[in-house]
Amino acid sequence: MAPPRKYNVKLKLPPSFLETLPVFATPTPKSKSRAKKLSAEDKRAGTPPGSSPAPPEESVSVGKINTGPKELSTAGLTVNTVTQALDKSGKPCRRWKKAPMQFKTFSGFKIELGTWKPDAAAQNIKPDTSVPSEKSPEAVSVNVPTPKESSTQANHAIATKQQLFVTDPVTPGSVFFLPHGTRVFNKLVGFMKNQQLRYGFHEVITPLIYKTKLWEQSGHWENYKDDMFKVVGNDISKDADPSHESATEPHADHGHDHAHGHEHEYGLKPMNCPGHCMIYAKFDRSYNELPIRYSDFSSLHRNEASGALSGLTRVRRFHQDDGHIFCEVHQINQEITNTINMIKDTYAAFGIDSEREVEFFLSTRPEKYMGELATWEAAEQQLTQVLNACTDHWQVKEGDGAFYGPKIDVLLTDAFGKKHQVGTIQLDFQLPARFALKYTSADGSRENQPIMVHRAVFGSLERFFAILLDHYQGKWPFWINPRQAIVVPVSDRHHSAADTIQRQLVGDIVNSDSSVAPLTGYNFHVDVDKRSDTVGTRIKDALQKGYSYIIMIGDKDIANNTISVRTRDDRKVENLSVEELYGRFVELEKTYR
Repeated sequence: MAPPRKYNVKLKLPPSFLETLPVFATPTPKSKSRAKKLSAEDKRAGTPPGSSPAPPEESVSVGKINTGPKELSTAGLTVNTVTQALDKSGKPCRRWKKAPMQFKTFSGFKIELGTWKPDAAAQNIKPDTSVPSEKSPEAVSVNVPTPKESSTQANHAIATKQQLFVTDPVTPGSVFFLPHGTRVFNKLVGFMKNQQLRYGFHEVITPLIYKTKLWEQSGHWENYKDDMFKVVGNDISKDADPSHESATEPHADHGHDHAHGHEHEYGLKPMNCPGHCMIYAKFDRSYNELPIRYSDFSSLHRNEASGALSGLTRVRRFHQDDGHIFCEVHQINQEITNTINMIKDTYAAFGIDSEREVEFFLSTRPEKYMGELATWEAAEQQLTQVLNACTDHWQVKEGDGAFYGPKIDVLLTDAFGKKHQVGTIQLDFQLPARFALKYTSADGSRENQPIMVHRAVFGSLERFFAILLDHYQGKWPFWINPRQAIVVPVSDRHHSAADTIQRQLVGDIVNSDSSVAPLTGYNFHVDVDKRSDTVGTRIKDALQKGYSYIIMIGDKDIANNTISVRTRDDRKVENLSVEELYGRFVELEKTYR
């Protein structure tokens, strides 16, 4: 059998898509007669073997793009560059996932690019585009968005379809989470709060605004001022008594006029560490208390440049599963090891393989840093030891540490090839010194300084939300799905029964029918669709919105005291009691499925 005829196709990809991205040439059904005609023409013209198209039944792999745009001539197909992608209607397409780069040459060959994934296990995806014709046999232009554009566009498309969040120019870099998006956000927070308890953290709530003298004391004003939002307050000092000074403000200003308001500059907090240092400093501490672990979910604000803002992944207002550990030197290795285990444990619950999809980096001393060189070198050595013990796969990022200490950064790669920093572990000898933090040792000495470990597992919850949007492509696992189930009554006379089922599964005590007690212990997100559309239309709509379970209730179900249940991925309908379905939901919730 002769290999396919050679045609030129133009293809251009951004660098991050150029790793192990498979390209396939597959004859389309419409090409049968055309292929036969070309074969006959070749035979009559005495064309050398190797110029005829392959039969429509066969698919020919034309190789992989491994480095920069280059010509491929494997299997008789030449790939050069591409500039514009079209959707089914012929309009430019902006979404990588929905419009893979594929097209037909005039011979009827469909060119497909598989979906690029971090593990290089690319999958072929169905065609969305069919262009051009014999008039333009050489080139079809396909414009591939950059990973940043692709990810942001895909996130917004899913968010719009599932009504998760919206943005508005009046508050750039901030997100309005809608009810269903808030359900996902709260699931993330609830999950992490349970994790924090398991790993010995105590949650605190700290202020959003501090006087600039606190930021000067912490070193952030000198090193981070340009990335902070400044706030002006109008304070009136009630008393010049030094006893009113904060323990962390040894140089309080009493020289202003107490009879009139005096403007003070404040900073909207970009991180929680100074606040946690203040809590530590409010009490006398003993070695018996260490390690002390604080967690905090306060909103944070960072004055990112407008051009750097990107969907949920780069925002100005965000929330962080922030945590700080105050410990002794000999406890450092164990605390960091526990944190790495916490990171792996957490990601596994979301189906993220820490061995294949997670990258660990040791970020070393930057050019601008606080403290002594010897202290930095000792800290970097400790982090190196822990990384060697916890993972075989880690790299060094020279000069990328925080100004107060070296750190371990954790990166995830989304479905579009863009890397995102999520978790972090930072070793800090500087802030405890700046805040004069002490503890009493076993021998009674009070001049012992604790070590501070900064850590986050999700990092920005907004960013982790975006990564999960890419990871699941809108098909949320049941336990985190904002639309876990929907009840579809067959007709109007079944509305009351549908409401009862919803209240039982939601755990609604206030509106519950006294004759039917709600099932308590777990509360699930269950909606009811009472529209007058056909059952089939409502089921189709529920599937498009991503509901995990569809519950149907009709005359037969009511008579048998059962419900008809199907899942998002299986057409098979089961007849269950509400209690049986509730038990299944509980098991899915408990096992993060």
